[in-house]
Amino acid sequence: MRFRTLQLSTVAATTALCAFLVSAGASGAEAERPRTISVSGQGEIQAEPDRALVTLGVEARKPKMEDARAEVSKTVDAVLKLTRDLKIDQKYVRTTRVNIQPEYNWDNNARERNLIGYYVSRQIEIELRDLDKLGQLMEKSFDLGVNQVGDPRLDSSKRRDLEREALAKAVADAKLNAEAVAKAAGARLGPPRTISASSGFVPPPMPMMKTQMMRAEAASDAAGSYQSGQMGFNGTVQVEYDLIPNTP
Repeated sequence: MRFRTLQLSTVAATTALCAFLVSAGASGAEAERPRTISVSGQGEIQAEPDRALVTLGVEARKPKMEDARAEVSKTVDAVLKLTRDLKIDQKYVRTTRVNIQPEYNWDNNARERNLIGYYVSRQIEIELRDLDKLGQLMEKSFDLGVNQVGDPRLDSSKRRDLEREALAKAVADAKLNAEAVAKAAGARLGPPRTISASSGFVPPPMPMMKTQMMRAEAASDAAGSYQSGQMGFNGTVQVEYDLIPNTP
């Protein structure tokens, strides 16, 4: 009986010791948990674009496929000549393949479809490195028969450098935010622990006028009728800093 009592006492003591160690470990982990502060920062840089991707489309509908294709080819050849006259480097000029689609209408009485003609289209993509030529390229292309145009996609050759500059401003903004919060909390800022960042750019709006309006302005200064505006390059960061309590 004494042996059994001693054995139970030993088990109870061991259990109490384990509980104490677990409690002490938890308290130690709580004490060692780092104090941190997480803030965000924003940065933006404004710059003028220096290049544009222009997409010019030519389409025609004719009863005969040969006539529609000939009309499209004539306009495309004229636009390609225009790019050479404007001294646009031909390695930045690309034409897509010819798209040909037969067109039908439906005869309800005969319950059949009838071929009425052909739709032919083709596109010319131009990476323009001199924006001073944008107005001439657009206006004269319409005069040559281009009838489909998308908004020029403006860009900058320094985009990556400008995005990095915006990110640097975002990091500086995040540090100022963290310092303000730390000071208000009666602490000071330690080194950064983690940083996540993203960047991008917003092209300026460039609304395009309708074909009729564009042709009506052909007599005016074509180059002056296009204003590229400013591009916005932005950076966003999320930074986690160590937070160090001020010693009394």
